[in-house]
Amino acid sequence: MAEKFIINGGKPLKGEIEVRGAKNAAFPILAATLLTRETCEISNLPLIEDVFRMLEIMKSMGSQISWTGTRKVRISNKHLDPSKAREDLIGLLRGSVLFLGSLLARFSNVNFPRPGGCVIGARPIDTHLDGFRQLGVKITKNGQKYLFKKAQARSGRVVLNEFSVTATENLILLASSLQGKTLIKIADGDYQVKELAKFLNKMGAKVKGAGTHEVIVKGCSKLKGVRHRLINDPVEAGTFILIAAATRGKVLVKNVEIDFLELPLKKLKDFGVPYQIIGRNAVKVMPWRKLKIDKIQSLPYPGIPSDLQSAFGVLATQAEGPTLIHDPLYEGRLKYLEELNKMGAKIYFADPHRAIINGPTRLLGRELDTFDLRGGAALIIAGLIAKGKTIVNNIYQIDRGYERIEERLQKLGADIKRVKV
Repeated sequence: MAEKFIINGGKPLKGEIEVRGAKNAAFPILAATLLTRETCEISNLPLIEDVFRMLEIMKSMGSQISWTGTRKVRISNKHLDPSKAREDLIGLLRGSVLFLGSLLARFSNVNFPRPGGCVIGARPIDTHLDGFRQLGVKITKNGQKYLFKKAQARSGRVVLNEFSVTATENLILLASSLQGKTLIKIADGDYQVKELAKFLNKMGAKVKGAGTHEVIVKGCSKLKGVRHRLINDPVEAGTFILIAAATRGKVLVKNVEIDFLELPLKKLKDFGVPYQIIGRNAVKVMPWRKLKIDKIQSLPYPGIPSDLQSAFGVLATQAEGPTLIHDPLYEGRLKYLEELNKMGAKIYFADPHRAIINGPTRLLGRELDTFDLRGGAALIIAGLIAKGKTIVNNIYQIDRGYERIEERLQKLGADIKRVKV
């Protein structure tokens, strides 16, 4: 049954909130467990819809999965049959594309449907396919499916067409099973790539350079089962920090992977948002007096993540003067701005990648539609700072990436509740 959030805004948030495990690191780690017949244990998994989907796809292929704790799973992949993978779930989950690298490492032929995900643009998998071909994989398309043949695959040199996190991960997964060394150039350096490298190195592969734009992978004929605790989610941490900033609250955000948020935090300070870094992994956000932004541009790591652009966009409605929002990565990322205009924001679109936000604007509660995960989080922020009642529809999109977000915000004093439609 569909659900929605009802938010009564205008209240500064106060208190403490903890960040959960990283959604985008969970995908490649879960996919990597397919590389071994031995048992793996993964802990600190976020309890979110996309992780549940990923696990269901694995079960449909024959994975034996049991929950051994609140956020811990034990996985055995002794007997897999990729032909039985649930196409309905693959069509809904962009992260399912990461099964390709692992399945190619394990099977000679793989028939796999095109993955789905957020509606934030075309998001083709051409970079993945080109990378596989550079390693000798033969690929043919049949309708909405791809047939991959690994017979001539070998280690070698790959130059990716663009900085792509998932393409980088897919090539690392495949290369981890190939004899010899594989060099991946134009590799993405974001946190989930480093996390995957750490996991594969535990399993027996040798991955060097993760976090840079050149990654070297030395494959291993037999990878072993391991235990691994997921990194905490930098995007969720950034979302909570920006929620605190937008509501002019006093919030301590715990379990923050600060190393992966250096530029967003610097920008917040430049914009006028005061905060303190406490210890190694906590950020205390305090109310700002004057907010001036000018420009927000999302870029591959170590730039501002595209996943945080929408939260910054809501903050920009409260800043003095015009702010340019530029997301060169996805042409559909700015849809949430149309919803902000319904609330009284003054936003003008230059093209599908750029918009000008003129502030400050007092937002008014309205009924809003969620188009994608991060845009949905932005609408929650807008509702929290708006005057009156805001209704956010299609919150399944938000549940895909944030674990019971309304309950956690309620502990900070937010007036937000989940209701069935």
